[in-house]
Amino acid sequence: MIAGAIIRRLSVFGALAAVGLVAAADLAFPPPLERAQLVSPLVVDHEGQWLHAFATDAGRWRFAADLDAIDPDFVERLIAVEDKRYWRHWGVDPFAVFRAGISSAKSGRIVSGASTITMQTARLMEPRPRNLQSKLIEMLRALQLERRLSKQQILELYLTLTPYGGNIEGVRAASLTYFDKEPVRLTDAEQALLIALPQAPEARRPDLNAANAKTARAMVLEKLVLARAITPARAGEARGATLPTARKFFPRLAYHAANRLSQSSSPSVVHSTLDRLMQSRAEAMVAAYVQRFDDGATASLLIIDNETRAVRVAVGSSGLAAIGGWIDLTAAVRSPGSTLKPFIYALAFDDGVVGPASVIDDMPRNFGDYAPENFDRTFRGEVRVREALQHSLNVPAVTMLDRIGAARFAAILRAAGVPLRTPHRADDSPGLALALGGAGVTAHEVATLYAALANGGAVRPLVWTVAEETSTAAPYALFSQATANRVSAILADAPSLAGRAPAKLSQSATRVAFKTGTSYGYRDAWAAGHGGGYTVVAWVGHADGSPRSGATGRKAAAPLLFEAFDMLERNGERLPDTIEQIDDQPAGSVLARLDRPRRNAPPEITFPRTGVEVFESGAERGFALAARGGAAGYRWYVNGEKLAREQTSGRAVWRPVGPGFYDVTVVDREGRMAKSKVRVIASR
Repeated sequence: MIAGAIIRRLSVFGALAAVGLVAAADLAFPPPLERAQLVSPLVVDHEGQWLHAFATDAGRWRFAADLDAIDPDFVERLIAVEDKRYWRHWGVDPFAVFRAGISSAKSGRIVSGASTITMQTARLMEPRPRNLQSKLIEMLRALQLERRLSKQQILELYLTLTPYGGNIEGVRAASLTYFDKEPVRLTDAEQALLIALPQAPEARRPDLNAANAKTARAMVLEKLVLARAITPARAGEARGATLPTARKFFPRLAYHAANRLSQSSSPSVVHSTLDRLMQSRAEAMVAAYVQRFDDGATASLLIIDNETRAVRVAVGSSGLAAIGGWIDLTAAVRSPGSTLKPFIYALAFDDGVVGPASVIDDMPRNFGDYAPENFDRTFRGEVRVREALQHSLNVPAVTMLDRIGAARFAAILRAAGVPLRTPHRADDSPGLALALGGAGVTAHEVATLYAALANGGAVRPLVWTVAEETSTAAPYALFSQATANRVSAILADAPSLAGRAPAKLSQSATRVAFKTGTSYGYRDAWAAGHGGGYTVVAWVGHADGSPRSGATGRKAAAPLLFEAFDMLERNGERLPDTIEQIDDQPAGSVLARLDRPRRNAPPEITFPRTGVEVFESGAERGFALAARGGAAGYRWYVNGEKLAREQTSGRAVWRPVGPGFYDVTVVDREGRMAKSKVRVIASR
């Protein structure tokens, strides 16, 4: 009796130990579910329309299956053929195993493998030689899968990994490749073929072995009739359906943007802000546009929705077959030429230094050892500021940059998310050549600035994914709404292109505030502008940066810019016009004030604002401090120490003693003050 009790206890302990070992083994050797995550990245537009997909690292086309996006009839028929007790077993079907064993014993060879869908899924995750040992491992793996996943999840995993010939895996990739449609709209014949293919994917490929594919499809249809999953009449019709003779190509739009988004995002499907129809039209337009050049030039184009800053079109080059076509030229650092001039004048307007009608000299002038010339090497004497900007005169622009300070200009743009790159300067400090393109920017950054011009001077980053469109992040105030309106009005009244009527003469045409730019040596031709609710940036040049003699921004890039605006207008994309007609204030002296400060308001520091980061200057350079408002007669203090004004210019110039954080204070004549906290970064 005692011995029996001991034996029973040992049996219980043995059973518990066995269960524990099985559980430990299950935890120590889990199934490799991570392979199911290795799917082809897919980028779609803001409405979910397919833009571009990329093969996996192994060169496979594989998309995650979703039962909600697959025809339920297909799923039922697949189960009827492959594993009719799928919903009832735990990964291994004992009846199928028993039947397979009897059949093999009678024939002396393996007749049926008894593999369930779950076991097949295990084999797809871990391919092994087809033998008895592998079959046992598949059974164990199937039990593990059933313990971890629901039946629906296992089906989705199976339909993600199933081979369909060549480098096609998964039902979605197969449906798109062979039938150019999603698996939610498959016909009876198409469903039967996709059920037959995984059993011998290479031997039954319809594009390579049509006879085998037709025979296999007929066999599946016969099984479906026997399983009462299809009527004999419908099966007969499906047998006579034509087979696909070639693989279809996946859509390939917005290659450069899609490639970048797919690499920088973790989801397998990236919902971009791009618009599929606009992107398709823009790519065709750019490809056709560069055909007028015979020197291998290419082009890039960006179209931004001004309200949300969403990128609707991103054409990185004129085509992947073009010279340098694989380079995303919207993200390449290039010289902007004169495209930054509007923002120099904007800061001068905001400071009250000049107004649109102020008179300024366009005469030969030296700025130290720098003597800028106009593009046509002629000078026009006294001109209005608006004319200087509209005709892109160089000396007035450099004069304005000298007035507001090159370091200040660079720091403000950097704070707005637009770093100006000056790699060829020994100390990386910005100089007056910034006014004429002496720093590197990207088309993304140019678009950021012109979208801000369209939105009252408020800078926000470009938005590339739908999830970012609803961001409520506070914008950076680059300049005031009034200044943005003035600059936009000036640019909108710039001389029209040859053969193009001014928009103000037409009630229907989009009014575009635009600026062109040409870099040194004709390496980069730019045109950027906003109107009708969109910002457009066009660039034309050689991908390797080699010169293109005579190819100016006005001649080479501006026509593409206006073709883009015409496309938007023609296809009903134009939004309400945002460019107002601004009346110039009376002209004053060369440095006439645009707006007199309100005496009842405290002063406001316009440079350096709180949060600005600037690079440390050399001993001979400094930062010109600027403020507006208040009662003027400003006194400046840095970390509590008063700054002396320069005798020559009368400006308060701050020369930091080294890197670190500084408190800058301005006090007006009536004792009112304003403060900002600034960081100085050591020069590289």
